[in-house]
Amino acid sequence: MRLNLISLLVTACLSGMACADATLIRDVAVFDGQAMQGKHSVLIRDGKIVDADFRGELPKDAKERRCVDCTLLPGLIDSHVHAFANAKLPVLVGVTTQLDMFMPIAAVKPTKERMAKGTLDDEADLFSAGILVTTPGGHGTEYGIPIPTLERPEDAEAFVAARVAEGSDYIKLVYDDGKSYGFNFTTLDLPTLTAAIKAAHGQGKLAVVHVSTLKAASEAIEAGADGLVHLFTDKEADAGFVTLAKRKGVFIVPTYSVYESIFGRAGGATLLKVPALASMLDEAQRGALDRTIRPVNASARLDGLMRSSIGQLKAAGVPILAGTDAGNPGTLHGLSLHRELELLVQAGLTPSEALTAATAAPAKAFRLADRGRIAKGLKADLLLVQGDPSRDITATRAIVEVWKDGKPVSGLREARVAALEQARVAAAARKPQALPQDGRIGLFSSESGQLKLAAPFGSWIETLDKVVQGNSVVALSAGQGPEQQTSLQLKGELKPGFAFPWAGVSFMPGQQAFAPVDLSAARGIRFKVRGDGGLYAVQAFWQAGGFQPAAATFRADPDWKEVTYAWGRFTGFDPKTTTGLGIVAAMRQGPFQFEIADVRLIVE
Repeated sequence: MRLNLISLLVTACLSGMACADATLIRDVAVFDGQAMQGKHSVLIRDGKIVDADFRGELPKDAKERRCVDCTLLPGLIDSHVHAFANAKLPVLVGVTTQLDMFMPIAAVKPTKERMAKGTLDDEADLFSAGILVTTPGGHGTEYGIPIPTLERPEDAEAFVAARVAEGSDYIKLVYDDGKSYGFNFTTLDLPTLTAAIKAAHGQGKLAVVHVSTLKAASEAIEAGADGLVHLFTDKEADAGFVTLAKRKGVFIVPTYSVYESIFGRAGGATLLKVPALASMLDEAQRGALDRTIRPVNASARLDGLMRSSIGQLKAAGVPILAGTDAGNPGTLHGLSLHRELELLVQAGLTPSEALTAATAAPAKAFRLADRGRIAKGLKADLLLVQGDPSRDITATRAIVEVWKDGKPVSGLREARVAALEQARVAAAARKPQALPQDGRIGLFSSESGQLKLAAPFGSWIETLDKVVQGNSVVALSAGQGPEQQTSLQLKGELKPGFAFPWAGVSFMPGQQAFAPVDLSAARGIRFKVRGDGGLYAVQAFWQAGGFQPAAATFRADPDWKEVTYAWGRFTGFDPKTTTGLGIVAAMRQGPFQFEIADVRLIVE
């Protein structure tokens, strides 16, 4: 009943039926995007800041908001995201603008249309580079999304013009062969990079560049880049680079948050200890923060690099922008910006400088003249927090209210918390799945030569990387397993397309695909297998893990053998919220052939 009431109030408010046209935020400390201004009263009306230092009686059409020991900030801006998910989350935690660095522009258009109409009250504003500028086989092509690529300087002008025609707000270029992180990509050569940057400027667009090394960063700046959307991590900045960056007037987005994950530290998980933030998250979102891209923790080295490089850049007056690269493991849209601010302070920025890095600085750098500051005539995208974040940067997490285009978000926040609580209650009431006495879940059979896949609960399905635009293929057929059992034969090919191709079968325990089921009555999984001698994998999916499985590998030798894995072998896996179990070809490319039989959950 409470949720229904909240939903009605939110709907009414968003439609303009039940909210005052104006709000006076009375007697709060104000950080205007550049500095603390002491206590002020700020009047907002019709989505704009009418007066940043209002004095007088409460206007008749306004409601008043008071908050003791609170600070009002501009809505936060994340200067590096990939906004393919969690669209409703950032605004709930104070991030009112996201700058996307790679996304099919068609996916951005619905949000942009709502922005243009002034109806995007429940999501952050979104600006996007659209399709990035990369080469065939370059970074950006490994995700299975077919994208145009650039190879020659003479094609740069037409390539960039096509991106602008599609709707790109700025142009992002990749100048990185991936070797710093163990990959081996092709990348733009310097003449093509230079030509593409020139073409972006000819279209009146900023050119921002993805780099990972000091050498590439220096060359990109010399080529005319307006900004770097990563700070390099192969070595510390040197005096020559800092001088170059200052002379050329570039800005830099360190993306410390994602590097933290790359270097093996799940720093984002610290946000789960903040109840006001954690209460906004479902299990998959919590799981995304509690992850790393790489398992080996080398964060001490990273912290030293960042302190040195960011410290030198700050001392030289090079603009630093706060960006997270959210969308990668260990990061989460909206929330990770609060971690990024903390990391920037640890790297040497003052809290006020970090706040500027997430407000006025990105607005200036990306030419967003209507936001990023608290000043008359600007958008009323505002964040009210308890405490003083200019002294303690973690105060940005103590959110009292967010206004998006002048409309309060508290109703949406309450509705989100209530909905998640209902989901948690339902999950707590979920009983362990009753399992067959022998644990067998692979009921494979053949009728008139036709394979039949069955299970005592749930279902077996073919699984392929085509769901992420991959090209791998698999054919399923019935075979003869040990002890006269019917086996499941899998024959196919792992093909280039997605970065991590796979093909095989999955057991979905729920009535719908990826519905969570409690398999804690089992201790693990076992099955019999034979094949071509190649390496294969068992994948375990669970609710908090989202679509990124924990995995264990096995080799399919020519003779039948039994493979057994306890749940503990799958790092992080929670059998109480199992969403799928896959047996797949992975870890390589090319043809494969294997067969499985007698698939069981371990119940004894």
